[in-house]
Amino acid sequence: MAYIIGLIVVALFFLSLHYFTELTRSQKITISLLTLSIIVAAIAYNSYSAQQRESIMQTVTKFEQNKTVRCEGIDVNSTNFTLSTGTYTFIGKKDSPYYGQMVSASKCQ
Repeated sequence: MAYIIGLIVVALFFLSLHYFTELTRSQKITISLLTLSIIVAAIAYNSYSAQQRESIMQTVTKFEQNKTVRCEGIDVNSTNFTLSTGTYTFIGKKDSPYYGQMVSASKCQ
């Protein structure tokens, strides 16, 4: 739905650029290309962010299913680590060899 509204806003922008400005053709083309490149960059960033979020959620799901996850050369499991859900960080438990060590879920496979 947001993409449809965005397309309508962009279409209105281009219509107003075409009918209500006294810019030359090359200036309109430059503005249009700049606007389109910003939109494409925003869509690319949005899809990259969604992919990263999905990867983190898969890692957290594996951890919560008591499976071992490999992170930065360390085997992370529920025996040695706890999960901080606010930051999606694995924190070493007190009586484990990884006590106090923090591993981000974004750096896991």
